[in-house]
Amino acid sequence: MARKYFGTDGIRGATNTGAMTAAMAMKVGMAAGAYFLRGSHKHRVVIGKDTRLSGYMLESALVAGFTAVGMDVVMTGPLPTPAIAMLTQSMRADIGVMISASHNPYADNGIKLFGPDGYKLSDEAEEAIEALIDSDVPLAPSDHIGRARRVDDAAGRYIHFAKSTFPENLRLDGMRVVIDCANGAAYKVAPAALWELGADIIPIGVTPNGTNINDGVGSTSPDTLAETVVASGADIGIALDGDADRLIVVDERGRVVDGDQLMATIAAAWARRGKLAGGGLVATVMSNLGLERHLSAQGLGLVRTKVGDRYVLEAMRSRGFNVGGEQSGHIILSDYGTTGDGLVAALQILAEVKRAGAPASEVLHRFDPLPQLLKNVRFAGGKPLDSDAVKATIAGAEAELLGRGRLVIRASGTEPVIRVMAEGDDAGQVERLVDRICDAVRAAA
Repeated sequence: MARKYFGTDGIRGATNTGAMTAAMAMKVGMAAGAYFLRGSHKHRVVIGKDTRLSGYMLESALVAGFTAVGMDVVMTGPLPTPAIAMLTQSMRADIGVMISASHNPYADNGIKLFGPDGYKLSDEAEEAIEALIDSDVPLAPSDHIGRARRVDDAAGRYIHFAKSTFPENLRLDGMRVVIDCANGAAYKVAPAALWELGADIIPIGVTPNGTNINDGVGSTSPDTLAETVVASGADIGIALDGDADRLIVVDERGRVVDGDQLMATIAAAWARRGKLAGGGLVATVMSNLGLERHLSAQGLGLVRTKVGDRYVLEAMRSRGFNVGGEQSGHIILSDYGTTGDGLVAALQILAEVKRAGAPASEVLHRFDPLPQLLKNVRFAGGKPLDSDAVKATIAGAEAELLGRGRLVIRASGTEPVIRVMAEGDDAGQVERLVDRICDAVRAAA
């Protein structure tokens, strides 16, 4: 069933347009509240947000919706997405809400929902809430409307939780760390956690003004981080995105370390300690073939999923893995949380660098990635991938790459774009095949 409002990660869009208006946010609060009103206990929702200007507007509208149907609301202020998932569980809430558009520009915003177990909602739950959004949700009687309050210690609770995932016998004394918080949700908690663990921190991206989230900083713009690491002589750089569920690292030489290398580092460390479950890790079809070959050489497996951290998590839960993620830096460590957590993943990486007593460039460079090329082809309408000519071109490319590379061709879920990715041992061959398929798609569009 096609969904009207929810995408792969909640409801998202440009503020004050489409589904991202105050009026719609109030309807979402009413619908989600009504869906989770089960049992006779007093119902509670935890609401967090990042630092976007529109967060205040959407927060107020959601509070109105939830209280109107009889739910009590606890507001945390700016906190990472994984903090809201954690607090939803620990506060015995019926639902958690994060107001964020992650790594998108400030003009966008979004609403992510978590169930009482701290996990993102299933497709079935989202479809049921969508149906309620478009219906008349009954309001609570006057004497049963909900109360709203802010909690002052939410940040401290999350800092304590994040530090509890770091090995007890380690400290970060003597390690100089540049931490880039993207002017987003972790701008207070991430530097505080690292400082409390003993690191000499150099914070950047920690002066949010409502409009500068992800603006030239954060995990999707690591150049500033790289320059700061090299200029300051730091040992390592940590970059989070706007809602801090994504992590990218920069080594002491200023080189970017992506999610594939980070997952390989964590998996190897956990395997050595007998902590790795599932005999490997879960990643998406976009992870480099070099990662797969590297894991295989260590006797570890790789399970691939569709693009999207929710699909990674589904595979982890169904197959018993405790490490998974995406090349883009979403890393899920299910021993510690129910969703990607950039700070918790960073602490695992810092622990490995500290244990090794070697430069980050040596510790984190686990394999040489194969040449990989991704191009996007925009089309006006129709279904270019159903074209016989496109299918024949793809089949020919697959035959050429057989045993020496991979193809991933897929339609974007959010825009009229076909994404064409190839990787292989021969960079020239990869480029030729991508261009050949792109030309075929354009001709069919």
